[in-house]
Amino acid sequence: MEPSDSGLGPFYRAAIDIPEIPFSEMLWESAQRFPEKIAVIYQGQKLSFRELDGLVNSFANALANLGVKKGDRVALYMTNRPEYLISVYGVARLGAVFTPMNPTYKEEEVAHQLQDADVSVVVVQDSLYARVKSVRRQIKSLKLVIIVGQRSENGDPLFLDLIRQSSPKHPPQVQLSWNGDLVALPYSSGTTGLPKGVMLTHQNLVANAIQFISSGRITERDTLLLFLPFYHIYGIMLINGALYAGATQVIMEAFDLDLSLSLAQKHQATLYYAVPPILIQLDNHSNLSAYDLSHLRYIMVGAAPMAPDVAQRVQEKLKVRVLQGYGLTEASPVTHLNPVDQGKVKLDSVGVGVSNQEQKIVDLETGERELEVGEVGELVVKGPHVMQGYWKSQEETARVLRDGWLSTGDIARMDAEGYVYIVDRKKEMIKYKGFSVAPAEVEAVLFQHEAVADCAVIGKPDAEAGEIPKALVLLRSGQEISPDDLMEFVGSRIAGYKRVREVEFVTSIPKTASGKILRRVLIEAERSIVQEAVSEAEPAEKVVEIVDEVASEPVSDPAREPMEESSTAASDVVESAAREASDEAASDLSDEVVNQASDEVASEMSNGAADDTADDPSGETASESERATPRTE
Repeated sequence: MEPSDSGLGPFYRAAIDIPEIPFSEMLWESAQRFPEKIAVIYQGQKLSFRELDGLVNSFANALANLGVKKGDRVALYMTNRPEYLISVYGVARLGAVFTPMNPTYKEEEVAHQLQDADVSVVVVQDSLYARVKSVRRQIKSLKLVIIVGQRSENGDPLFLDLIRQSSPKHPPQVQLSWNGDLVALPYSSGTTGLPKGVMLTHQNLVANAIQFISSGRITERDTLLLFLPFYHIYGIMLINGALYAGATQVIMEAFDLDLSLSLAQKHQATLYYAVPPILIQLDNHSNLSAYDLSHLRYIMVGAAPMAPDVAQRVQEKLKVRVLQGYGLTEASPVTHLNPVDQGKVKLDSVGVGVSNQEQKIVDLETGERELEVGEVGELVVKGPHVMQGYWKSQEETARVLRDGWLSTGDIARMDAEGYVYIVDRKKEMIKYKGFSVAPAEVEAVLFQHEAVADCAVIGKPDAEAGEIPKALVLLRSGQEISPDDLMEFVGSRIAGYKRVREVEFVTSIPKTASGKILRRVLIEAERSIVQEAVSEAEPAEKVVEIVDEVASEPVSDPAREPMEESSTAASDVVESAAREASDEAASDLSDEVVNQASDEVASEMSNGAADDTADDPSGETASESERATPRTE
């Protein structure tokens, strides 16, 4: 980088003017500026900005004719496709609120979101229709189901028919409060179990789209390759940014590495958005040189922490810079990104704050004292992109929002140049390949089995997935069940990425005096087991032997050696921690933290709507193997 004598310094992310326009008018403005430019490419189909805007108008008018009005919640339950974009902007154009749903959700999860959001309309892909049909009678607010597909059922209208029968003229403008009226209600998993709705206003999504475009230097000359799921806030950010910038987006319904590279070559993609498992696949690809990726400007990685070494190798192989970003559903989502065309790219950092954002690191104890450069504390941010609050949850909102400052729930430090480094997660969430799994939600399913007396779910370190959900289970007296059968029981009731990947039977679960699980103790124990195995270079099959050998030794005084003995095996920890539960209660961050303010800006891939292989962004099946760092993180 050339030296500069500017008083702004070597890198400066300036404040920008954000127009107070309704969210849906971002597309309308682009249709006026670039009417015949291609906006969307999907499986050979191409739509111009003018055509896309007309389709949005047609769908909005169809919804209006069916009684949808300002403030109504409309659920979107489908995989990546043009109908998703049309639905998002069509709903918004009426002043209604879209609530995206994960296409791998099972019936109970579908019912929870539909019921909690008081959804009146569901736009559902035909292959997912059966799940909506099975819970339909439970949802008192649900009035209409629209099917995306070729075959109507039970008299429910087809999306295509509604489009064809409605006017492409812009519907009457709805009176909106830019910073008060909601436009989106994505659901974010929390430490308390079931996902909660995150209330995002027109201001939130417009501001963040422009923050994303500005930070990423995205223009009408760009072509974005998009395979990250649109139901996720990361995906929503990508389609919004592309549309407002006037860029072309090449949409993949499901992720396939070689297909993504082939499409990037065919359409001369300039921007490629990924999550860490995909970066690993790129690193391990044996024939990258077979693809012409010379048009790529950069690869942006989010949804989970990125391994700098992997990023460096991918940069060297592709001759394309890799940028790490960070964000969370509650911030619409992006809050940080490494500089694109000036300043340093620091592969171990999530970058600097986006424009019009304030940020600071605060102490973990009170959350009120701002820390100095290099000190470790909780990252908090403030700006026009920060959510209005949690849906129907004032108490949880108050815990994460203080005078406009959003507690991210992540432990971080900041260097002298303003770059942020995520150190750890303050919350309990398990990060499985970038997807957030709430332990309490999985525990609730485990408790549904008659053989389970008590349980705790933790994240076990895993080289490929980052973490895998592991269950520590106390069986009822006289009951027996195999680990495989218990994992199958859980897997049949929740989305595939939340499945338990390992079960260990224990004799007790350590808890505080008030009954909260001492999850931190269990997590530290599990990490120590893995670290010990790695440091001693033992083969994977000998880890069990190590644990058995240590477990047979007498337990030392936990006050003198709190981690050495307690970390040998999770079952050993359970026994010793139960004796010191009251001491651990004061130091347990996980159970006392604010509810997770960062969600999945994972990025669970929909690899076939009704198929659980959709859970894995790396393209593997769920049995082999969900951000946002955006977690967009």
